[in-house]
Amino acid sequence: MTPISRRLYAIAAVILAAIIFVALNIAADASLTTARLDLTQNSLFTLSRGTKNIIAKLKEPITLKFFYSKKLGANYAQVNAYANRVRDLLHEYAARSNGKIVLQEIDPEPYTDAEDQATAAGLTGAPTDSGDFVYFGLVGTNTIDGQHAIPFFSQDREGYLEYDITSLIYKLSNPKKPVIGVLSSLPLQTGSGGMAAMMQGQSQPNVIYAELAQSYTTQAIDPSFDSIPKNIDVLMIVDPTSLSQVQLYAIDQFVLGGGHALVFVDPDSEMAQAGAAQMGGSSGAPQSTLPLLRAWGVGYDMTKVVGDRTLAQRVQMGNDARNPVASYPIWLHLTSANFNGKDQVTSNLQTLNLASVGALTPLSGATTTFTPLVSSSDQAGLLDAADVRLTAQPTDLMNEIRVSGKNYVIAARLSGPAKTAFPHGAATVKASAPQLMASKGPIDVIVMADSDIFDDRFWVHVDNLYGKPVAAPFADNAAFVLNAVENLTGSDDLISLRTRATNDRPFTVVKQLQAQAQAQFQQQAEALQARLTDTESRLKDLEQGGSTNGTPVNSTSLTPAQQAAIERFKRDLVQTRTQLRDVQHDLRKDIDALGAFLAFINIASVPILVALFAFFLAFLRRRRRARAIAL
Repeated sequence: MTPISRRLYAIAAVILAAIIFVALNIAADASLTTARLDLTQNSLFTLSRGTKNIIAKLKEPITLKFFYSKKLGANYAQVNAYANRVRDLLHEYAARSNGKIVLQEIDPEPYTDAEDQATAAGLTGAPTDSGDFVYFGLVGTNTIDGQHAIPFFSQDREGYLEYDITSLIYKLSNPKKPVIGVLSSLPLQTGSGGMAAMMQGQSQPNVIYAELAQSYTTQAIDPSFDSIPKNIDVLMIVDPTSLSQVQLYAIDQFVLGGGHALVFVDPDSEMAQAGAAQMGGSSGAPQSTLPLLRAWGVGYDMTKVVGDRTLAQRVQMGNDARNPVASYPIWLHLTSANFNGKDQVTSNLQTLNLASVGALTPLSGATTTFTPLVSSSDQAGLLDAADVRLTAQPTDLMNEIRVSGKNYVIAARLSGPAKTAFPHGAATVKASAPQLMASKGPIDVIVMADSDIFDDRFWVHVDNLYGKPVAAPFADNAAFVLNAVENLTGSDDLISLRTRATNDRPFTVVKQLQAQAQAQFQQQAEALQARLTDTESRLKDLEQGGSTNGTPVNSTSLTPAQQAAIERFKRDLVQTRTQLRDVQHDLRKDIDALGAFLAFINIASVPILVALFAFFLAFLRRRRRARAIAL
């Protein structure tokens, strides 16, 4: 081959390589725009099975209109980056729908018909310095004029992005909502301030109730009811306190007749206690119970509260400068280890924050199947609910726990055949239909021994975004309730999405070290604190022993014995304070040692690895040189 032909061959190869490179880029840009490698623990950036199922079940076309102000949004890097992610995700929905999802992108520039369309659909505009508004929301419609919207894609809910979009599609594809009957002694619908405060904007509905109302038709059951309306699909009973025999009979017959029930009882409802205090009650709120539980095969003692050393939440102690944070054993932070991983309701839960929970037990001889859903750790014991109300200090409650070594069941599913709680017939109650003495088929009931799961302060931050409330959960309390309702209504597709965002990765080792140190050193610390208080009190009494009208006299007026006692108490005071500091240090030394070790790993590991790699390369080079010289 001549030099000229070689040169021509090389030029042709370069041109061919360039053509192939451009073609590959065009093909990748056309087909891989939404492709990404998801390395997160819970695959947060991959469409879930539930989403794929909902898309596959679409029977009628759904139109999604994605409103985003491109020019104005480009001035805000974070918003623009998030908008690109939302757009990519929406394209993935459309690509998987086989034409059933029609995606439209609309840029609502100021003073245009598109902006009018966005505001008419209920979207919220974020104000800018120029006075214009950035629109960043989604409007979905179906073929029967149904419409739902996401007013603004808040980055606080980024972890719930897939759930919000899929939920919108689900509502459009299932316009007929199941009916949830709500029987509650707690002000879920109005918030703690009641109806009057809500009408004045001073109180907000409970967030879980609001989310239920968005997904289902919620129907409040009148407190004076004597039967359950026939249109109820799921009966949700929250903190029942004073149900009559007639009402218990109505619930009994509803469940035996095939009705589904979700029950929340509580030995010490903090929501109810707070409500009673607001109403000026001094005796507190009554404990909730449901006598029907025994007929369904469940034991529940409304006088006992579960205290858990391992799951205790850490709380601020504003009145104790030496110990500003303490473990509160009746406020529980539960993680995946405490959930039934095989049940659809709890299999994807990450965290639950509960307060003053009770314990459920299966009754011997019951015909139903008792399946635990949520349980305590094995470092738990039962406390008297009356004592819990009177004991304010977390350390006192911690010391009262007598660890039983068993896992107490906090929530359970009840299934299988059941008998009526009124075996002697319906003679004592007013009945409008023949009594069912046994269930027509397997009953389906979920029971939780806690009602504070509904308390917003335990699981969600609610912020105001451009005049509208935005809920940012930090625990899966709402997910448990919504999962249970959805499961009882016969649908499971949204369950896998609700719990993906609260990807709690607790410091398990740290929590174990805290619990061990608490058990080992707390009594010693309290004894020293009591001794310190006693010594300070006796020293003060001695120093003021010769005072007149509260004014201390000169120390020379004290007897030698009194002066010697004062000096002795001062030495004891210094010694006790030193011992107390040592014990408090012992409470944290293992955690501090772990923190120092992790800091060393994070800070020093990379330089060490780089240095080792450099030594390895130098070693290889020397060996190669030695071989070259030898040859």
